[in-house]
Amino acid sequence: MNAASLLDSLVMTLVKESGSDIHLVVGFPPAVRIQGELISIVKVPALGNEDTSLILREMLNEEQFQTLLHKQQLDFAYTHRGEYRLRGNAFFQKGTIAVTLRLIPKIKSVAELGLPPQLLEFAHRKQGFFLVVGPVGQGKSSTLASMIQDINEKDRKVIVTIEDPIEYMYEPKNSYIMQREIGFDADDFGSALTSALRQDIDVLLIGEMRDTETIRAAVTAAETGHLVFSTLHTNSASQTVDRIIDSFPADQQDQIRAQLAGSLLGIFSQRLLPSVNGGLVPAYELLIATSAVQNLIREKRTFELDTIIETGHERGMISFDRCLAELVNQGKIPLDAAMHAAKNPKLFEQMI
Repeated sequence: MNAASLLDSLVMTLVKESGSDIHLVVGFPPAVRIQGELISIVKVPALGNEDTSLILREMLNEEQFQTLLHKQQLDFAYTHRGEYRLRGNAFFQKGTIAVTLRLIPKIKSVAELGLPPQLLEFAHRKQGFFLVVGPVGQGKSSTLASMIQDINEKDRKVIVTIEDPIEYMYEPKNSYIMQREIGFDADDFGSALTSALRQDIDVLLIGEMRDTETIRAAVTAAETGHLVFSTLHTNSASQTVDRIIDSFPADQQDQIRAQLAGSLLGIFSQRLLPSVNGGLVPAYELLIATSAVQNLIREKRTFELDTIIETGHERGMISFDRCLAELVNQGKIPLDAAMHAAKNPKLFEQMI
């Protein structure tokens, strides 16, 4: 097997077919995900452990490969042909190496992604905390990249991103952009965040809030005059608020609740659903941190946030089910896919 040739073929298949992921697992032929469907490359024999190892070595340096062997898992980024960037995760399963690669598309504008223009209002605020949330693989990084790029093009700012690994590569335009990768440019998110607050920055992008200390540092940065963006793997705005608060010990929750209420700008939750014309379309929910929302957070009434979103349409908010209904009525997604995704199917039916 020619590892370099196979890797090139798989990556270029993703590019040409607008695919998203490559899966390399011992005992199976390589597979690619195209428009949500997993397709096996049957013309390639089932991979052996040496095959996955050779392919992986085309993407990693020796230090990275040794880290994988030691820790048994590794996040990394890889640039193919000097043009196409992929985010990778290598890990062991049944004692053999497996690899998942995700193609990182070119940075698109909010409009090109089919996202609401209200997002750009948050991109140009002076300070505060804005979250883009959703399950894995639902376009969160693309959404944040479009917002950061809009700042880069229109504002004179100092922007720092802290990621593991770096996904989108930004070319500085009107702003100064510094991108730090965990494991290469910093030991961990905590130390990188502490350092960032001493760097005279305006905008901070935290690739993912993985622990309590990262959340605490992010909220503090937003409180102290910075515009902070980050992500969480949560399913809705209300669940996001609860997840943040519940990640702290009980004796610290009142404090973080007050800090979050004071610094939060909004929460954008999104999913990617199949389009009637092929491809994927974003469906989303937007919570804007009005004074009513801030009070609900302070008063431990986050269970009422869904109602605030549903009744806050005139303020620019939109519920997930209302967004689904609009997409169906506009002929962008099929009704059955929307019904399957709806949070409250009965309420959704009334909106159609």
